[in-house]
Amino acid sequence: MIILSFVLLPATFVYISCPIIIRGASQGVATGGLIVFVLLFISSLLLGRLWCGWLCPGGGLQEIYFLLNDKNVRTGRMNLLKYPVFLFILFIPLISAICSAGGLKTIDLFYYTDQGISIAQQGSYTIFFAQIAFFTAFALLAGKRAFCHYFCPIAVILITGRKIRDLFRWPALQLSSDAGRCSNCRRCSAACPMSLDVNLMVRQGIMENSECILCGCCVEVCSENAIRYSFGR
Repeated sequence: MIILSFVLLPATFVYISCPIIIRGASQGVATGGLIVFVLLFISSLLLGRLWCGWLCPGGGLQEIYFLLNDKNVRTGRMNLLKYPVFLFILFIPLISAICSAGGLKTIDLFYYTDQGISIAQQGSYTIFFAQIAFFTAFALLAGKRAFCHYFCPIAVILITGRKIRDLFRWPALQLSSDAGRCSNCRRCSAACPMSLDVNLMVRQGIMENSECILCGCCVEVCSENAIRYSFGR
């Protein structure tokens, strides 16, 4: 599914493109991309970062690059880089654009497309290939899904929604573990596309992690059924 999402990117990239969303906002237009961002935030209140693990076209491209560079990324404080990126690349420019336009006056779900196809609009190729170049550079230079860890503003939107859910603790999709079933084979950690130490998470009984994209790779490779999807608090 995630590879298919990348294949469809020439038709859909305006819906996840920050520059195009901000351009529309500066003209008083709530673009299809802005609506998608709002819907992603709402979905994260129940589904966390499921979008990242199953439907994100950028994630699909990065997973293709696992064939060339499958080393784990450096996590820790480096993960904090995406928060100033979110503020200065998306949030502050978006608010400024809306204010300069006197607010959002219209909704155009197909803004900056030609009959709904993103790449057909004049000038779209530059934005499209710039996004591809960003994903490629991070994947080849830093490792598995490095763009998601260090630069992605959508990740911040989804993490914010998940943190709100964790604060109020309403039922939501999550991973659960049974440390008693764990054989310490560490296949879960090796399979994680986000370079998380899933084995340690299982051992500690703490499966909630802001970098977890709920892709289910750890669930799939665990022969002891120590990890599973669940829907609860």
